[in-house]
Amino acid sequence: MNDIFSVKNKIIVITGAGRGIGHFLANELVKRSAVVYAVDKTFSKKNEGNYYFQKKCDVTNKTQFQKICNNILKDNGKIDVLINNAGITLPNNSSKDYSLEDWKKTIDINLTGAFVCSQIIAKIMKKRRTGSIINVTSINAELGFPNNPAYAASKGGLRMLTKSLAKDFGKYGIRANNLGPGYIITEMTKNSYQNKKSRMIRQKHTLLGRWGDVTDLIGPCIFLASNASGYITGQDIYVDGGWLANGLSE
Repeated sequence: MNDIFSVKNKIIVITGAGRGIGHFLANELVKRSAVVYAVDKTFSKKNEGNYYFQKKCDVTNKTQFQKICNNILKDNGKIDVLINNAGITLPNNSSKDYSLEDWKKTIDINLTGAFVCSQIIAKIMKKRRTGSIINVTSINAELGFPNNPAYAASKGGLRMLTKSLAKDFGKYGIRANNLGPGYIITEMTKNSYQNKKSRMIRQKHTLLGRWGDVTDLIGPCIFLASNASGYITGQDIYVDGGWLANGLSE
């Protein structure tokens, strides 16, 4: 019997894989016999020795990313999955207005970068009339949070970009879905997690009463990358411990 959750021999491109969630997903997918190309501007030395292919690239640089994808196609003849994970957060914790520079930088990486990468790889996927695009959004795509308008706007925009891609690419057999983490313990969230007050506020708001771990993301990621989700597109899957479903805080 075929394993519908298998990612064996799938060619997977993950952006923002130099650390954090992207780095973890890259390693976990390799363990399951996927061929993974990790794309990021920088890779930490501690990441050396991993079995995924490291490709240095700024996701907003269309020419650079196109060249990488051309080489992947030349070596493998296909690209099965794109995971748009690259993202930054630049919260404003002071009393000054949110800067236009931080706004533009966040939108460029979190939203425009995903659009650029999706456009390029979708052209490759069209030839085989199959493929899965997974955009890593956030609970910020649904709810307003303070002092970080660019991040909320970028993730909300990415959520709707996914639905637009699903609409445009469905006729080519290409699926596009959102994977939305809640509060996951990563380098990006370490300040909130290490502060006991903020950690407990966030922990109590989840229905499961805990922060998420990166290991909570691999199952949903495999599901969206594999044939198990072959009839699912344009959808949002939130891995948030029940954060979005929680109404009145007690």
